[in-house]
Amino acid sequence: MSIPYLSQSDLEALGLSTQQIVDSVKDVIKGSSEGRVWSAPKAAFAPPDDDRYMMAALAAMDGPSLLAVKTVVLNPENTANGLPQINGLVTMLDSVTGLPVAILDGNWITAVRTAGLSATAATYLARKDASTIGFVGCGVQARSHFDAFADLFPLEQMKMFGRGQANMDLLAERARANGLSVETCESGQAVADSVDLLVTTVTHTGGAEPFLDASTMKPGSFATVVDLAAPWKRESFGALDLVCVDDLVQEKALQNKLCNPNHITGDLSGLVLGTSTARSDPAERSAFVFRGHALGDLALSSLAWQAHQNA
Repeated sequence: MSIPYLSQSDLEALGLSTQQIVDSVKDVIKGSSEGRVWSAPKAAFAPPDDDRYMMAALAAMDGPSLLAVKTVVLNPENTANGLPQINGLVTMLDSVTGLPVAILDGNWITAVRTAGLSATAATYLARKDASTIGFVGCGVQARSHFDAFADLFPLEQMKMFGRGQANMDLLAERARANGLSVETCESGQAVADSVDLLVTTVTHTGGAEPFLDASTMKPGSFATVVDLAAPWKRESFGALDLVCVDDLVQEKALQNKLCNPNHITGDLSGLVLGTSTARSDPAERSAFVFRGHALGDLALSSLAWQAHQNA
């Protein structure tokens, strides 16, 4: 039996739009609330003697009958060997028969799914007229987030702070190609304090102390925190009006908390279903602090597989 494999180039060629991805995330969340979609908190561990991080995420649906398991290894030492820091696969089975359906490139799924979750949260937590976007960390996740946010907001300017010049150049080129002006800032805090939309993707800080303070973010701004809050002074999230995580059940089950539970005002499912507080005042400052959710992987994987079948 031959199992189809969709590579990164195969998945990119599908041309999925940000709106399609956001709609799929919302549909899967609604399906979960109706008992048609199921997921488990991610399983993760880090070997004690190095910086590797390994995880697996599981979710399934009936209609279409699909189960998706994403397995990922993050290893900072990959960079020295010319490899991406994060590598993985998504294995899809028929959720009724258990027979294999397809294998998908996990790197593309991770990058695009993560930006899709951020974009979904932004539709509830960010100002619709946001025109400036900032990045602290300028790698793959920054580029995928730029693509998603550029589709949803009337962006005019991008600010950035990063450690790798090659990645900064690629991100700047992407922004200029979309008609944005570009500014490189002298610190991550300078970016955080001056933009409407902030994306932080500094997964590993090399042992450095947290350097971002949410309390000085500009009025009306929204931050999507993709990096397990590694560069953030976590107690500073308490200064914000709204702080959402991707899944309250998952967050409660995991020991390494993203932020003080008392600062959390809701989760992504609550935003979609109307049970968590969304932005109600133009001056409110908000953040989406998340670690990744299996429902997002299922939403994008099922969308991609169906688009591939219909191509």
